[in-house]
Amino acid sequence: MNKPTVAIFGTGLMGAPLAERLLDAGYKVVVWNRSPEKAAPLVARGALQAATPAQAIKSAELLITWLADQRAIQEVLFPAERASLLEGKTLLQMATIGPSHSRALQDAAIAHGAEYLEAPVLGSIPEARKGSLLLMVGASPAQFEHYQPLLAVFGENPLHVGAVGQAAAMKLAFNQLIAGLTASFSLSLGLIQKEGVRVELFMDMLRDSALYASTFDKKLLRMLERDYAQPNFPTRHLLKDTDLFLDAADEHGLTAACLQGVRDTVAIALAKGLADTDYSAINEVIHPPRED
Repeated sequence: MNKPTVAIFGTGLMGAPLAERLLDAGYKVVVWNRSPEKAAPLVARGALQAATPAQAIKSAELLITWLADQRAIQEVLFPAERASLLEGKTLLQMATIGPSHSRALQDAAIAHGAEYLEAPVLGSIPEARKGSLLLMVGASPAQFEHYQPLLAVFGENPLHVGAVGQAAAMKLAFNQLIAGLTASFSLSLGLIQKEGVRVELFMDMLRDSALYASTFDKKLLRMLERDYAQPNFPTRHLLKDTDLFLDAADEHGLTAACLQGVRDTVAIALAKGLADTDYSAINEVIHPPRED
């Protein structure tokens, strides 16, 4: 495919490294962010900075959104005064949103004369920088084939999940596991520590069992040292994604009482001021430090 000019909306934790990957791959990149100063490092690397969303839309053929949620995407791309600007463009939505939200954005894009596909990812900042993200793509077969070279800049083997909404559902399914596994591990680790069992003994047996998940080792030291600084995925995002899963579960008549308990735990962590720390900070709620 000819390399399109790409506009990225949202240059935060994940949007910025994705923009860097595109620049390194020879794409012309336009960036827009609500806080313009956050885009400065990308401009220094060769990106063009748009002063307004409208300017970014006009400047590019492919519009990649890495914004907080469906509402933010609608506010940035779909106000009435920008309706004509989207005609002939392609919108690639990469953030974590609900399946019904993604389908609603597709409807809005089509109504504005634009194409739409989704490609949420599994992985975080290190994987984004290395180009080793796992991409889940919701699109038509023709769209997937056409944009596969660009998507491969972010991850070597993008997976075509199916129609729009299905990739969003898969992403929420994974993030539900993140919430549940982290909460369960924190709870088990807390009991081990309270009873004075050696953590190394517990971990050695856990690693040899069918119960083991690599995320346990990734979060072990954070929980033991209660150090949740410099997050790749902050606690506030875990709450957002958990709420999205609960909404989707309710739509389909799934019983999610177990996840509701995890969701309440995450909400308490935010109330404790842990919104911008690593999501393993829910350990502070599940296994709070002893007060001397």
